[in-house]
Amino acid sequence: MLIGLTQARPALPALARAAAPIPIFVLALGGFASGSGARLLDPLLPQIADSFGVTVAAASAVIAAFLMAYGLGQMVLGPLGDRLGKLRVVAVALTLYGACVMACAAASGLTALVLLRAASGLFAGAAIPLMMAYLGDVVPYAERQATLGRFLTGMVMAQMLTGPIAGVIGERAGWRSAFVVLGVLSIAIGLTLASWLGPRLWRGAETSGETVPGPTAYLSLLSRPVGRWLLISAFFDGLCLFGGAFAYVGSFLIQTFSLSTGVAGVLVAGFGLGAFIYTRFARHLVRHLGERRLLLLGGTGLAAGVASLAWAPTWQVVAALQVFLGLMFYMFHGVLQARATEAMPEARGSAVSAFALALFLGQTAGSLAFGGLLAIVGYRGGFAAAGTLMLAAAIWSWRGLAPAPHSA
Repeated sequence: MLIGLTQARPALPALARAAAPIPIFVLALGGFASGSGARLLDPLLPQIADSFGVTVAAASAVIAAFLMAYGLGQMVLGPLGDRLGKLRVVAVALTLYGACVMACAAASGLTALVLLRAASGLFAGAAIPLMMAYLGDVVPYAERQATLGRFLTGMVMAQMLTGPIAGVIGERAGWRSAFVVLGVLSIAIGLTLASWLGPRLWRGAETSGETVPGPTAYLSLLSRPVGRWLLISAFFDGLCLFGGAFAYVGSFLIQTFSLSTGVAGVLVAGFGLGAFIYTRFARHLVRHLGERRLLLLGGTGLAAGVASLAWAPTWQVVAALQVFLGLMFYMFHGVLQARATEAMPEARGSAVSAFALALFLGQTAGSLAFGGLLAIVGYRGGFAAAGTLMLAAAIWSWRGLAPAPHSA
């Protein structure tokens, strides 16, 4: 059951009270289903391209459509969760997400698949931010980062397992079958969450009485020093890492060390192993290091690891660095996530969605900047630049970290 649930704040939103207690593994499964949407096509793009008679570059629009809708949808989904109830929105969104994923299996052309992937990304975007916000409602802050670490096991497993599993299914039964499997899983999880809500799923909005309207919530977050610190930190997190260095490690392995696509994919998945180590030891890391040292150690470790890619002499060194980077990333990012759940308690869904949007915008800017940088200085020069910028971002975030909130 949820850690610390019995010690949660007395002023919980009504839907939070109605749905609690809920096993954390159910929420983690929701994170797995949502996270799998982004990774599902990693090994399937060539099959999709062949099926529709287009190039792999053209087929990659199905990935961009999902990510674009996932990111931009945060502007609506967070306030919607605050207004209608976070788990209610998640339950409905996961069910609709599963239906759209299954519909992808019947797409008759690339345009239809792109549109269905965009719809899938929109609904998937509700799951992880709103479930994190829900945990912020029901778990005291002192226990929250450890609980979020357990919840993130689902997303980490999606990063590690979805690509290989989808590859096997695609090889044996075709790419459409992979969509069917993920769609069925997502619908099942959405209906499971709906069953916890029971008849309240269809009743009128139930809130704590403190909910702030969406646009006002975002303006309120930006007006607070902690809100500006959080969003800037998230933007540079996305710019330096997911939009920058991390996205190009696989192609670096292939082009620099002449590895096959499959081997490179396995090595890159080592990042998920490092992240999984974090989820197992998050409670002890927070307890013994505290948030300030955890943020600084994780951030400087990220900078050092990314910069070390620039001098990696063999693929074995890159493989080891991937595990290290996975651990360091979640040490750094875990603090930011915990603070996102407490930046605006009266509109927690909006705050966490704004955090996710800032990450997405940083990722988008990073992919453009890093891609241009590669053309000038190559992979190694790009990794060195990303590591340097990450060091500056880590120090800035550490200096601006406010004292930890008090748990009620």
